[in-house]
Amino acid sequence: MSKRKKLKMGAVLDGLGWNHMAWQHPEMPADASESIDFYVQQAQLTEAAKFDTLFLVDVSHVGPGNIPHYLSMFEGVSIMSALSMKTKNIGLSATIASSYGDPYSAARQILSLDKISKGRASLNAITSNPGGMVNFSRGHLGKEDQYPMNKEFMEILIGLWDTYEEYAFIRDKARGIYLDHRKMHTLNYRGEYFSVDGPLNLSRSVQGRPVLYTAGTSEKFIEHATSYTDGAFTHGETLEATVAVAGRIRKKLAEKGRKSEDFIIAISQNPIVGRTDKEALEKYMELLSLRPRNSLPTPLFFGSAKTVADQVQLWYESGAMDMFMIRQDHPHGQRDFMELVVPILQERGIFRTEYEADTLRGNLEIPKPAFRKVSAG
Repeated sequence: MSKRKKLKMGAVLDGLGWNHMAWQHPEMPADASESIDFYVQQAQLTEAAKFDTLFLVDVSHVGPGNIPHYLSMFEGVSIMSALSMKTKNIGLSATIASSYGDPYSAARQILSLDKISKGRASLNAITSNPGGMVNFSRGHLGKEDQYPMNKEFMEILIGLWDTYEEYAFIRDKARGIYLDHRKMHTLNYRGEYFSVDGPLNLSRSVQGRPVLYTAGTSEKFIEHATSYTDGAFTHGETLEATVAVAGRIRKKLAEKGRKSEDFIIAISQNPIVGRTDKEALEKYMELLSLRPRNSLPTPLFFGSAKTVADQVQLWYESGAMDMFMIRQDHPHGQRDFMELVVPILQERGIFRTEYEADTLRGNLEIPKPAFRKVSAG
Protein backbone atom coordinates (compact mmCIF):
# COMPACT_ATOMS: atom_id res chain seq x y z
CA MET A 1 0.00 0.00 0.00
CA SER A 2 2.82 2.44 0.81
CA LYS A 3 4.11 2.29 -2.78
CA ARG A 4 0.77 3.17 -4.36
CA LYS A 5 0.09 6.71 -5.46
CA LYS A 6 -2.80 8.51 -3.84
CA LEU A 7 -6.38 7.90 -4.90
CA LYS A 8 -7.50 9.86 -7.93
CA MET A 9 -11.05 11.21 -8.21
CA GLY A 10 -13.31 12.51 -10.93
CA ALA A 11 -16.82 13.88 -11.25
CA VAL A 12 -19.21 12.81 -13.99
CA LEU A 13 -21.32 15.73 -15.18
CA ASP A 14 -24.75 14.09 -15.25
CA GLY A 15 -26.76 17.30 -15.21
CA LEU A 16 -30.23 16.33 -14.00
CA GLY A 17 -28.90 13.13 -12.49
CA TRP A 18 -28.34 9.56 -13.52
CA ASN A 19 -31.95 8.48 -13.05
CA HIS A 20 -35.49 9.22 -14.18
CA MET A 21 -36.75 11.26 -11.25
CA ALA A 22 -34.14 13.66 -9.80
CA TRP A 23 -35.18 16.44 -12.20
CA GLN A 24 -38.42 16.75 -10.18
CA HIS A 25 -36.61 17.46 -6.93
CA PRO A 26 -37.35 21.04 -5.79
CA GLU A 27 -33.63 21.81 -5.49
CA MET A 28 -32.72 20.60 -9.01
CA PRO A 29 -32.98 23.14 -11.87
CA ALA A 30 -35.26 21.46 -14.43
CA ASP A 31 -32.96 22.54 -17.27
CA ALA A 32 -29.70 21.57 -15.53
CA SER A 33 -28.45 19.33 -18.35
CA GLU A 34 -28.36 22.25 -20.76
CA SER A 35 -27.51 25.05 -18.34
CA ILE A 36 -23.98 26.41 -18.61
CA ASP A 37 -24.40 28.16 -15.26
CA PHE A 38 -25.20 24.84 -13.58
CA TYR A 39 -22.16 23.14 -15.11
CA VAL A 40 -19.84 26.01 -14.17
CA GLN A 41 -21.07 25.76 -10.58
CA GLN A 42 -20.48 21.99 -10.54
CA ALA A 43 -17.05 22.33 -12.14
CA GLN A 44 -15.84 24.96 -9.69
CA LEU A 45 -17.18 22.98 -6.73
CA THR A 46 -15.30 19.92 -7.98
CA GLU A 47 -12.08 21.84 -8.55
CA ALA A 48 -12.29 23.31 -5.05
CA ALA A 49 -12.39 19.72 -3.76
CA LYS A 50 -9.13 19.03 -5.70
CA PHE A 51 -10.60 16.37 -7.98
CA ASP A 52 -8.47 15.23 -10.88
CA THR A 53 -10.99 15.53 -13.67
CA LEU A 54 -14.45 16.33 -14.91
CA PHE A 55 -15.98 13.72 -17.18
CA LEU A 56 -18.89 13.64 -19.59
CA VAL A 57 -20.68 10.42 -20.59
CA ASP A 58 -22.20 10.92 -24.02
CA VAL A 59 -25.01 9.36 -26.06
CA SER A 60 -26.05 9.86 -29.67
CA HIS A 61 -29.20 7.75 -29.96
CA VAL A 62 -32.11 8.51 -27.64
CA GLY A 63 -35.79 7.80 -27.24
CA PRO A 64 -38.53 8.71 -24.77
CA GLY A 65 -37.44 5.91 -22.42
CA ASN A 66 -34.03 7.47 -21.75
CA ILE A 67 -33.27 9.31 -18.53
CA PRO A 68 -34.12 13.03 -18.83
CA HIS A 69 -30.44 14.03 -18.77
CA TYR A 70 -29.75 12.10 -21.97
CA LEU A 71 -32.77 13.62 -23.72
CA SER A 72 -31.36 17.15 -23.67
CA MET A 73 -27.64 17.57 -23.00
CA PHE A 74 -24.53 19.33 -24.27
CA GLU A 75 -21.98 17.82 -26.65
CA GLY A 76 -18.85 16.89 -24.72
CA VAL A 77 -16.04 18.85 -26.36
CA SER A 78 -18.17 22.00 -26.47
CA ILE A 79 -19.04 21.97 -22.77
CA MET A 80 -15.51 21.02 -21.70
CA SER A 81 -14.08 23.89 -23.78
CA ALA A 82 -16.46 26.29 -22.05
CA LEU A 83 -15.53 24.92 -18.62
CA SER A 84 -11.83 25.24 -19.40
CA MET A 85 -12.27 29.00 -19.27
CA LYS A 86 -13.87 28.85 -15.80
CA THR A 87 -11.37 26.45 -14.18
CA LYS A 88 -7.61 26.31 -13.78
CA ASN A 89 -6.40 22.91 -12.54
CA ILE A 90 -9.02 20.24 -13.06
CA GLY A 91 -8.89 17.84 -16.02
CA LEU A 92 -11.50 17.90 -18.79
CA SER A 93 -12.63 14.66 -20.39
CA ALA A 94 -15.02 14.15 -23.30
CA THR A 95 -16.35 10.88 -24.73
CA ILE A 96 -16.28 10.10 -28.46
CA ALA A 97 -17.39 6.77 -29.94
CA SER A 98 -14.91 5.22 -32.36
CA SER A 99 -17.82 3.36 -33.98
CA TYR A 100 -19.05 6.55 -35.59
CA GLY A 101 -16.62 9.33 -34.72
CA ASP A 102 -14.02 10.56 -37.17
CA PRO A 103 -10.49 10.06 -35.82
CA TYR A 104 -9.01 13.14 -37.49
CA SER A 105 -11.77 15.38 -36.14
CA ALA A 106 -11.50 13.79 -32.70
CA ALA A 107 -7.72 14.22 -32.61
CA ARG A 108 -8.04 17.88 -33.57
CA GLN A 109 -10.91 18.60 -31.15
CA ILE A 110 -9.22 17.04 -28.13
CA LEU A 111 -5.80 18.53 -28.85
CA SER A 112 -7.50 21.92 -29.30
CA LEU A 113 -9.18 21.44 -25.90
CA ASP A 114 -5.77 20.51 -24.50
CA LYS A 115 -4.23 23.70 -25.88
CA ILE A 116 -7.11 25.88 -24.66
CA SER A 117 -6.87 24.37 -21.16
CA LYS A 118 -3.04 24.34 -21.11
CA GLY A 119 -2.64 20.60 -20.77
CA ARG A 120 -5.79 19.35 -19.03
CA ALA A 121 -7.60 17.39 -21.77
CA SER A 122 -8.43 13.73 -22.10
CA LEU A 123 -10.59 11.54 -24.33
CA ASN A 124 -12.62 8.45 -23.61
CA ALA A 125 -12.66 6.59 -26.95
CA ILE A 126 -15.39 3.96 -26.69
CA THR A 127 -17.31 1.56 -28.90
CA SER A 128 -21.03 2.25 -29.28
CA ASN A 129 -24.53 0.93 -29.91
CA PRO A 130 -26.21 0.25 -33.28
CA GLY A 131 -28.53 3.25 -32.94
CA GLY A 132 -25.65 5.66 -32.70
CA MET A 133 -24.03 4.11 -35.75
CA VAL A 134 -27.19 4.66 -37.80
CA ASN A 135 -27.28 8.34 -36.81
CA PHE A 136 -23.79 8.73 -38.25
CA SER A 137 -24.51 6.85 -41.50
CA ARG A 138 -22.77 3.67 -40.36
CA GLY A 139 -25.82 1.46 -39.95
CA HIS A 140 -24.36 -0.96 -42.50
CA LEU A 141 -21.71 -1.93 -39.95
CA GLY A 142 -22.33 -4.43 -37.17
CA LYS A 143 -21.15 -5.28 -33.68
CA GLU A 144 -18.27 -7.32 -35.06
CA ASP A 145 -16.86 -4.14 -36.61
CA GLN A 146 -16.72 -2.14 -33.39
CA TYR A 147 -13.45 -3.34 -31.86
CA PRO A 148 -11.50 -3.41 -35.14
CA MET A 149 -12.68 0.17 -35.71
CA ASN A 150 -11.74 1.07 -32.14
CA LYS A 151 -8.22 -0.24 -32.72
CA GLU A 152 -7.75 1.77 -35.90
CA PHE A 153 -9.30 4.87 -34.32
CA MET A 154 -6.85 4.86 -31.40
CA GLU A 155 -3.83 4.13 -33.60
CA ILE A 156 -4.74 7.14 -35.73
CA LEU A 157 -5.32 9.37 -32.68
CA ILE A 158 -1.89 8.57 -31.29
CA GLY A 159 -0.28 8.99 -34.69
CA LEU A 160 -1.86 12.39 -35.26
CA TRP A 161 -1.06 13.59 -31.76
CA ASP A 162 2.53 12.66 -32.61
CA THR A 163 2.56 14.75 -35.80
CA TYR A 164 5.16 17.09 -34.35
CA GLU A 165 8.17 16.28 -32.24
CA GLU A 166 9.10 18.40 -29.26
CA TYR A 167 10.29 21.89 -30.21
CA ALA A 168 9.30 21.50 -33.87
CA PHE A 169 8.11 25.09 -33.97
CA ILE A 170 11.09 27.48 -34.01
CA ARG A 171 9.06 30.69 -34.48
CA ASP A 172 12.26 32.71 -34.97
CA LYS A 173 11.22 36.06 -36.44
CA ALA A 174 14.80 37.30 -36.97
CA ARG A 175 15.76 34.31 -39.11
CA GLY A 176 12.32 33.86 -40.63
CA ILE A 177 12.09 30.22 -39.47
CA TYR A 178 8.68 29.10 -38.22
CA LEU A 179 8.97 25.30 -38.32
CA ASP A 180 11.74 22.71 -38.32
CA HIS A 181 10.14 20.60 -41.05
CA ARG A 182 12.30 17.59 -40.10
CA LYS A 183 10.23 17.33 -36.91
CA MET A 184 6.88 17.21 -38.74
CA HIS A 185 5.55 13.74 -39.64
CA THR A 186 2.70 12.58 -41.84
CA LEU A 187 0.74 9.49 -40.88
CA ASN A 188 -0.34 7.86 -44.16
CA TYR A 189 -2.58 5.41 -42.30
CA ARG A 190 -4.52 2.89 -44.37
CA GLY A 191 -6.94 0.68 -42.48
CA GLU A 192 -10.07 -1.28 -43.23
CA TYR A 193 -12.30 1.47 -41.78
CA PHE A 194 -10.22 4.65 -41.78
CA SER A 195 -7.64 6.16 -44.11
CA VAL A 196 -5.88 9.26 -42.83
CA ASP A 197 -2.84 10.97 -44.33
CA GLY A 198 -2.22 13.66 -41.72
CA PRO A 199 -0.42 15.65 -40.51
CA LEU A 200 -2.48 17.36 -37.81
CA ASN A 201 -2.17 21.13 -37.76
CA LEU A 202 -1.51 21.61 -34.05
CA SER A 203 1.80 21.47 -32.19
CA ARG A 204 2.55 18.77 -29.67
CA SER A 205 0.69 18.79 -26.36
CA VAL A 206 2.47 20.04 -23.26
CA GLN A 207 1.39 16.63 -21.87
CA GLY A 208 3.11 14.86 -24.78
CA ARG A 209 -0.34 13.66 -25.78
CA PRO A 210 -3.78 14.22 -24.23
CA VAL A 211 -4.71 11.44 -21.81
CA LEU A 212 -6.52 8.60 -23.59
CA TYR A 213 -9.02 6.22 -22.01
CA THR A 214 -11.40 3.54 -23.17
CA ALA A 215 -14.18 1.66 -21.36
CA GLY A 216 -15.44 -1.89 -20.91
CA THR A 217 -14.78 -5.27 -19.28
CA SER A 218 -14.30 -7.71 -22.21
CA GLU A 219 -11.06 -9.37 -23.26
CA LYS A 220 -10.95 -7.28 -26.46
CA PHE A 221 -11.41 -4.13 -24.39
CA ILE A 222 -8.54 -5.14 -22.10
CA GLU A 223 -6.32 -5.90 -25.09
CA HIS A 224 -6.94 -2.48 -26.61
CA ALA A 225 -6.77 -0.57 -23.32
CA THR A 226 -3.42 -2.05 -22.36
CA SER A 227 -1.99 -1.52 -25.85
CA TYR A 228 -3.04 2.06 -26.55
CA THR A 229 -4.50 3.94 -23.60
CA ASP A 230 -3.42 5.60 -20.37
CA GLY A 231 -6.42 4.33 -18.44
CA ALA A 232 -9.66 2.37 -18.49
CA PHE A 233 -13.17 2.86 -17.17
CA THR A 234 -14.49 -0.45 -15.93
CA HIS A 235 -16.95 -1.84 -13.40
CA GLY A 236 -18.24 -4.78 -11.43
CA GLU A 237 -21.42 -5.39 -9.47
CA THR A 238 -19.43 -6.21 -6.33
CA LEU A 239 -16.03 -5.41 -4.85
CA GLU A 240 -14.83 -8.90 -5.69
CA ALA A 241 -15.94 -8.67 -9.31
CA THR A 242 -14.37 -5.23 -9.73
CA VAL A 243 -11.08 -6.38 -8.20
CA ALA A 244 -11.09 -9.30 -10.61
CA VAL A 245 -11.46 -7.04 -13.66
CA ALA A 246 -8.72 -4.74 -12.38
CA GLY A 247 -6.50 -7.77 -11.84
CA ARG A 248 -6.99 -8.89 -15.44
CA ILE A 249 -6.01 -5.43 -16.66
CA ARG A 250 -2.89 -5.27 -14.51
CA LYS A 251 -1.84 -8.77 -15.56
CA LYS A 252 -2.13 -7.82 -19.24
CA LEU A 253 -0.17 -4.61 -18.62
CA ALA A 254 2.64 -6.65 -17.07
CA GLU A 255 2.65 -9.05 -20.02
CA LYS A 256 3.20 -6.06 -22.30
CA GLY A 257 5.99 -4.61 -20.19
CA ARG A 258 3.91 -1.72 -18.88
CA LYS A 259 3.89 -0.57 -15.26
CA SER A 260 0.51 -0.69 -13.56
CA GLU A 261 1.32 2.51 -11.66
CA ASP A 262 1.52 4.32 -15.03
CA PHE A 263 -2.07 3.32 -15.85
CA ILE A 264 -5.37 4.54 -14.35
CA ILE A 265 -8.15 2.06 -13.58
CA ALA A 266 -11.35 4.01 -12.94
CA ILE A 267 -14.81 3.02 -11.75
CA SER A 268 -17.94 5.12 -11.35
CA GLN A 269 -20.49 5.00 -8.56
CA ASN A 270 -23.38 7.19 -7.44
CA PRO A 271 -22.97 7.60 -3.66
CA ILE A 272 -25.68 9.02 -1.45
CA VAL A 273 -24.07 10.47 1.66
CA GLY A 274 -25.36 12.01 4.86
CA ARG A 275 -23.89 13.14 8.12
CA THR A 276 -25.51 10.01 9.52
CA ASP A 277 -26.82 6.81 8.01
CA LYS A 278 -30.33 8.07 8.80
CA GLU A 279 -29.79 11.29 6.85
CA ALA A 280 -28.49 9.34 3.84
CA LEU A 281 -31.56 7.10 3.95
CA GLU A 282 -33.83 10.15 4.07
CA LYS A 283 -32.19 11.50 0.89
CA TYR A 284 -32.67 8.16 -0.82
CA MET A 285 -36.32 8.03 0.22
CA GLU A 286 -36.79 11.57 -1.12
CA LEU A 287 -35.92 10.30 -4.57
CA LEU A 288 -38.11 7.23 -4.28
CA SER A 289 -41.08 9.46 -3.49
CA LEU A 290 -40.80 11.21 -6.87
CA ARG A 291 -42.80 9.96 -9.85
CA PRO A 292 -43.49 8.62 -12.45
CA ARG A 293 -40.32 6.53 -12.24
CA ASN A 294 -39.73 5.55 -8.62
CA SER A 295 -37.37 2.61 -9.02
CA LEU A 296 -33.82 3.35 -7.91
CA PRO A 297 -31.36 0.67 -6.73
CA THR A 298 -29.71 1.26 -3.40
CA PRO A 299 -26.24 2.66 -4.12
CA LEU A 300 -23.20 0.51 -3.34
CA PHE A 301 -21.67 3.53 -1.60
CA PHE A 302 -24.38 4.63 0.80
CA GLY A 303 -24.62 5.97 4.33
CA SER A 304 -22.83 8.34 6.67
CA ALA A 305 -19.68 10.14 5.57
CA LYS A 306 -17.53 7.76 7.60
CA THR A 307 -19.33 4.71 6.19
CA VAL A 308 -18.76 5.89 2.61
CA ALA A 309 -15.16 6.93 3.31
CA ASP A 310 -14.52 3.45 4.70
CA GLN A 311 -16.01 1.91 1.55
CA VAL A 312 -13.91 4.09 -0.76
CA GLN A 313 -10.76 3.27 1.19
CA LEU A 314 -11.54 -0.46 1.08
CA TRP A 315 -12.09 -0.48 -2.68
CA TYR A 316 -8.96 1.57 -3.27
CA GLU A 317 -6.73 -0.49 -1.00
CA SER A 318 -8.16 -3.73 -2.41
CA GLY A 319 -6.96 -2.69 -5.86
CA ALA A 320 -10.42 -2.30 -7.41
CA MET A 321 -9.61 1.20 -8.63
CA ASP A 322 -7.04 3.94 -8.97
CA MET A 323 -9.68 6.60 -9.66
CA PHE A 324 -13.14 6.94 -8.15
CA MET A 325 -15.64 8.65 -10.46
CA ILE A 326 -18.65 10.23 -8.74
CA ARG A 327 -22.01 10.19 -10.50
CA GLN A 328 -25.04 11.95 -9.08
CA ASP A 329 -28.45 10.55 -8.14
CA HIS A 330 -29.49 13.04 -5.48
CA PRO A 331 -29.36 16.73 -6.55
CA HIS A 332 -26.62 17.32 -3.98
CA GLY A 333 -24.92 13.94 -4.25
CA GLN A 334 -21.61 15.26 -5.52
CA ARG A 335 -21.58 18.26 -3.18
CA ASP A 336 -22.32 16.02 -0.19
CA PHE A 337 -19.48 13.67 -1.13
CA MET A 338 -17.04 16.53 -1.57
CA GLU A 339 -18.00 18.32 1.63
CA LEU A 340 -18.42 15.28 3.89
CA VAL A 341 -16.31 12.41 2.56
CA VAL A 342 -13.33 14.11 0.90
CA PRO A 343 -12.04 15.70 4.16
CA ILE A 344 -12.00 12.26 5.79
CA LEU A 345 -10.03 10.79 2.89
CA GLN A 346 -7.63 13.73 3.08
CA GLU A 347 -7.14 13.27 6.82
CA ARG A 348 -6.31 9.62 6.19
CA GLY A 349 -3.69 10.60 3.62
CA ILE A 350 -5.49 8.80 0.81
CA PHE A 351 -6.41 11.86 -1.27
CA ARG A 352 -4.56 15.10 -2.01
CA THR A 353 -5.09 18.42 -0.28
CA GLU A 354 -3.56 20.46 -3.15
CA TYR A 355 -2.91 19.91 -6.85
CA GLU A 356 0.59 18.67 -7.54
CA ALA A 357 0.96 19.74 -11.18
CA ASP A 358 -0.25 22.02 -13.96
CA THR A 359 -1.32 19.22 -16.31
CA LEU A 360 -3.75 16.34 -16.07
CA ARG A 361 -0.97 13.78 -16.54
CA GLY A 362 1.00 15.41 -13.76
CA ASN A 363 -1.89 15.19 -11.32
CA LEU A 364 -2.69 11.62 -12.38
CA GLU A 365 1.00 10.77 -11.85
CA ILE A 366 1.31 9.08 -15.23
CA PRO A 367 4.33 9.72 -17.47
CA LYS A 368 4.54 12.11 -20.37
CA PRO A 369 4.89 9.87 -23.45
CA ALA A 370 7.82 10.28 -25.78
CA PHE A 371 7.24 10.94 -29.47
CA ARG A 372 6.75 7.76 -31.46
CA LYS A 373 6.24 7.11 -35.14
CA VAL A 374 3.03 5.09 -35.47
CA SER A 375 2.74 2.31 -38.04
CA ALA A 376 0.72 3.32 -41.08
CA GLY A 377 -1.92 0.61 -40.64
